[in-house]
Amino acid sequence: MAASMEGSTDKPVLETLNLSTFSDNVEEDDPEDKPAQRDATLSCPCALCDETFNIDDKKDHLLAHMIMAHKFVIADVNLIAHFKRYILYWKKRFKEEPMKDFCTTIVTNTGATDKAPREEFLMLSDVLPEDKQLREFLQKKQLEEILLLQQKEREDTQFSRSCLFCSQHFQGNRAELFNHMVQDHAFSVGQPDNLVFTDEFLDILQEKLEKFLCLYCEKTFRDRPTLKEHMRKKQHRKINPKNKKYDKFYIINYQEMGRSWETIQSEAAIDDIAETETDEEDEWSGWLEEAGSQALCLFCEFSSSIPDRLQAHMVELHDFDLHELKLKLSLNFYQKIKLINFIRRQIHQFTCYGCQGTWDTKHDLLEHMHSMRHVNDIPDVRVWDQPQYYFPTYENDNLLCQLDDDDSDDRSCSTDDGAPVFAEDIPVKDTILTDEHLRQEIMWS
Repeated sequence: MAASMEGSTDKPVLETLNLSTFSDNVEEDDPEDKPAQRDATLSCPCALCDETFNIDDKKDHLLAHMIMAHKFVIADVNLIAHFKRYILYWKKRFKEEPMKDFCTTIVTNTGATDKAPREEFLMLSDVLPEDKQLREFLQKKQLEEILLLQQKEREDTQFSRSCLFCSQHFQGNRAELFNHMVQDHAFSVGQPDNLVFTDEFLDILQEKLEKFLCLYCEKTFRDRPTLKEHMRKKQHRKINPKNKKYDKFYIINYQEMGRSWETIQSEAAIDDIAETETDEEDEWSGWLEEAGSQALCLFCEFSSSIPDRLQAHMVELHDFDLHELKLKLSLNFYQKIKLINFIRRQIHQFTCYGCQGTWDTKHDLLEHMHSMRHVNDIPDVRVWDQPQYYFPTYENDNLLCQLDDDDSDDRSCSTDDGAPVFAEDIPVKDTILTDEHLRQEIMWS
């Protein structure tokens, strides 16, 4: 198919428009619309007839209608802010002046071998100064509204929501929740100051997690622990940059036409790589290689020689915080050993220590414990604080060796009654090593 274009410069633009002109001709939407009013704002008429369309999810239907019914095309429609206002403005202008005064004519099927009938389409684009000014005005108007909304979210003290990955609750400042997810769960969606519509954003992320959907690759998993493990292993603790539904929640998408947050993120990644390559110290400080004896998780097959990594895994994937239990139950070093050996024994026997129920497989047991929140239902101390649990369930259980790292702040031992016990040097007497001649002979032999 061949096509030719005929310019629309036969007649000049009739007037030079300014911001006040656009403001008078563009219908304003109330940012505080009620649901019924909001539904009305999503209903947009065709620029050339009275048929209406819901532009929230059927904008393409409106565009297709204008092409098929009226042979009218709008260029770069994805870069237009406040699409309904744009359509209403031109609907009014087309009633005042002929469409050909504003549009470029595109003629199709003009080639010698084209068999389809010749057709003419009118295209409206920002080549026309009036259209360019309108687009810039709507972009500026949208940015002002978005920044106003963002400021309201920053000043809002009624915010109340739990973390997406743990049970910690946050109130007042939204930034605290986002910072917590970065620091404690390595999940980042960018700086809180760059976000808007944060409540809707969090609702979408939470809904996906409740359906066991990975936020990055958007695959579905059978349960929450499997999903968490997948996101950890695959480094999928981020959102999918190709999902355009997220563009709404980033201020950058309202600042410049055609410049998305994904582009900014890619540029930042390139800058980080360049900085890393020129800074040897940063390059080596980021290198963490696991070595040494691997300690096994209490609940699954994950293992690590790094105590902090293993503890973080059990907190994030199994909601089991050994350090928090130590403080809550006032456990001493030996009680921690017995508690770990007790849990090991129960899990090995496919028994839930929270309710004493038994299962056929380890997977079924863990699914039950996670769904019923029995992971932290530690039985009465008399059940597990027994001499038999001094002995490990598994030979060479390296998790017990890592307990020294947890208690590194304990600089003295203590007896059962809490009295400190300090080691002392004992003088050596009546030994043949006191003979200087013999010591010299041993050293030089």
